[in-house]
Amino acid sequence: MDQTPPVAILCGGRGTRLQEHTRTIPKPLVEIGGLPILWHVIRLYAHAGFTEFVLCTGYLGEQIEQFVAGHDGWPHGISVRCVDTGADTPTGGRLRAAASHLNGGPTFCATYADGVADVDLRCLLDFHAAHGGAATMTVVRPELQFGVTDLDGDDRVTGFHEKPRSEHWINGGFFVFDRAVLDRLGPDQVLEREPLEGLAADGELRAFRHDGFWDCMDTYKDAVLLNDLWASGAPPWRTWD
Repeated sequence: MDQTPPVAILCGGRGTRLQEHTRTIPKPLVEIGGLPILWHVIRLYAHAGFTEFVLCTGYLGEQIEQFVAGHDGWPHGISVRCVDTGADTPTGGRLRAAASHLNGGPTFCATYADGVADVDLRCLLDFHAAHGGAATMTVVRPELQFGVTDLDGDDRVTGFHEKPRSEHWINGGFFVFDRAVLDRLGPDQVLEREPLEGLAADGELRAFRHDGFWDCMDTYKDAVLLNDLWASGAPPWRTWD
């Protein structure tokens, strides 16, 4: 398999909307099926042939370091290292702080530690190489939280749709960046604001559309859903089986 670029995983946030868990542990260590969601994210990439992982830690980062050092179930041949990027550093600043560890070629990947999907990561790399832009962002259409009611012109209810997919595409993580993007990142910048907005304005940002499964552990309800999917025996993101 061709050499793959390093993967930066943003692990430093406080996870304030998941306070049922994150008062005492960092969000990346919240478990799905007895293993941290961070393990699931790394496993997705490892199955696709990625071997170098840089964890951009911050809030309660020492716990993530302890997990990485103590876990003996990593796939063969992968390297997982932690880089302390500061307790309150925003996402763009975290990638900038880890820049010296993202060596090995002209590109690197980046993602969040709280999102899982059955995205084809090798296809994502090929898409990035083909379009010639500096950055690729995977976009998804999430399921809406509530059901939708259909109305006619006389306000008559004509039907219902249970939690349909949004018509709009959102940032699903799973980025590929040229190394030149690191020069656009300031220490206090949020990746999803000035850097990505600037890349889009310059015509350098492309969207890789993913129509399959995607979910983000943003709330307690999300954590319950993902654990229920794992308990079903066929979680859709477990592509390594």
